[in-house]
Amino acid sequence: MSNRDVLITGIGLVSCLGEGPDAHWRALSDAAAAPRIDSERFAPYTIHPLPEIDWNLQIPKRGDQRQMELWQRLGTYTAGLALDDAGIRNDEALCASMDMVIAAGGGERDEAVDAGILEASLSRNDREILLNEKLTTDLRPTLFLAQLSNLLAGNISIVHKVTGSSRTFMGEEGAGIAAIETAAARIRSGQSEHILVGGAFETEHPDMLLGYELGAFLHRGAWQPLWQRQGADGGGLVSGSGGAFLVLESRDHAEKRGRKAYAKIDAIVSDRIKRRDGAFEAELERMAEKVQRPAAETLVLSGASGAHVATGAEHGLYDRDRALAPRAFATRTGHLKEAQFPFAVALAALAIHNGAAYPPFDPQAERPVDGAPESVLATTVGYHVFEGMALLGKA
Repeated sequence: MSNRDVLITGIGLVSCLGEGPDAHWRALSDAAAAPRIDSERFAPYTIHPLPEIDWNLQIPKRGDQRQMELWQRLGTYTAGLALDDAGIRNDEALCASMDMVIAAGGGERDEAVDAGILEASLSRNDREILLNEKLTTDLRPTLFLAQLSNLLAGNISIVHKVTGSSRTFMGEEGAGIAAIETAAARIRSGQSEHILVGGAFETEHPDMLLGYELGAFLHRGAWQPLWQRQGADGGGLVSGSGGAFLVLESRDHAEKRGRKAYAKIDAIVSDRIKRRDGAFEAELERMAEKVQRPAAETLVLSGASGAHVATGAEHGLYDRDRALAPRAFATRTGHLKEAQFPFAVALAALAIHNGAAYPPFDPQAERPVDGAPESVLATTVGYHVFEGMALLGKA
């Protein structure tokens, strides 16, 4: 035990399952629950949609709400949940000295403008001139401001008065992995005492789905549990809308303010494995060893996406190492892109805090785990690139 231990003292979660850590623990502990999906709006693709949210609860000013795109509103709202959960939101001194590390995407596009440019290009060959015309007449300057990736951090600063240092990472699942890894390293080194870290993703927008489909990653047809999509039509990934934010503190800082923690982050490893020449599976095994997990049976909160190559390699790891008992939570929430790894870490912390393993989310592919977990492994193997693993233990 060290004063520089990295403790999780606040959790904010939003997904199709609801909002807050308690709602997610209850929903994911219900083995008989039906999936919450929408297979009609974006057919032939299925999504896991957002629940009804009263934005006023965390973003009281309507003007603040209006100037944010939905993904930023979602992130700001979820960050507020984490601050509330940690008992920090209404403490001006703690918020003012709090650092932030954010995982963000590139924002949403203006579909009407995109469609207009494509339609006009069918009858014109001077496309460079056409694009300049559209840039000056159709696109609103405020649209660009609303889409800046670092404005999620900016909006959190404005709404929740978190005004310490700020970093924003971009790069899908890799952004979420790098954010958690960086935040934990800052606390261990003494550069920060308390940090707000996380991300959000809103999939209910055609261009968000297009990003997946351009790489042929999206599952088509009837919904199936994640591990059962191998060989099914399409690429295997079903996306969802949601956010995950954590408050991380040094042990010394948390104890001085009398705050109990959900769990401790013992180790984090990350990599960008070459997914060819048979190296993928071997390197995943090396990562699982490097994180120095216990030899006993270990519950795994897997951020598997369902994408065939990545998820097939991860499933192979669990087939070979029977001490690892996975729970692929995207079966219940959908794939959350930048928020995927923070979500995995949050769910792992809840299992330790509640002294119980989640029941199998897919009984055909996952086995029960008995007893209170001493350690839990959180993983995310990116649907296209980047991998991360975090080992959590009791605080």
